[in-house]
Amino acid sequence: MLSVIRWIAVTAVCFACVGCAVLPQSDPLSIDVAGIEPLPSEGLEMRLAVQLRIQNPNNTPIEYSGAALDLDLNGRRLASGVSDRAGTVARYGETVLTVPVTISAFNVARQLVGFLNNSAPTDISYRVRGKLEGGLFGTRRFSGEGSFALEMPRAASSDL
Repeated sequence: MLSVIRWIAVTAVCFACVGCAVLPQSDPLSIDVAGIEPLPSEGLEMRLAVQLRIQNPNNTPIEYSGAALDLDLNGRRLASGVSDRAGTVARYGETVLTVPVTISAFNVARQLVGFLNNSAPTDISYRVRGKLEGGLFGTRRFSGEGSFALEMPRAASSDL
């Protein structure tokens, strides 16, 4: 009896190793913020529609059944959101997915305090993190970051 159990355990381990070896290796998705638009808000919250351009550099399509997104600004959390939209990113293709996000009044206040503490901010850095849900082994996590210049208005000069 013990040898049968041992044989079953060894066979199961072998199948598990072979199963992991045949899982397709894939390159990470390329995800960029394609646009941000305002949405109707309630109370002390602001709502935005963040449009993500998702590019699939792989030979197999990526199916997803939902998405989650976090947006940080200058190292501080600004917004988060989820979407239950389902879709497919074609092999070597791209799609735009819109995720509604919420910005709480507390996160806005935290950003303002950080902005005021920095005497002369010229660059704003951002980071986007999230996932596309595709089932047990199909969840794809992503992140991206960048920065943009902040141009302060100049005082008007008068020529008298």
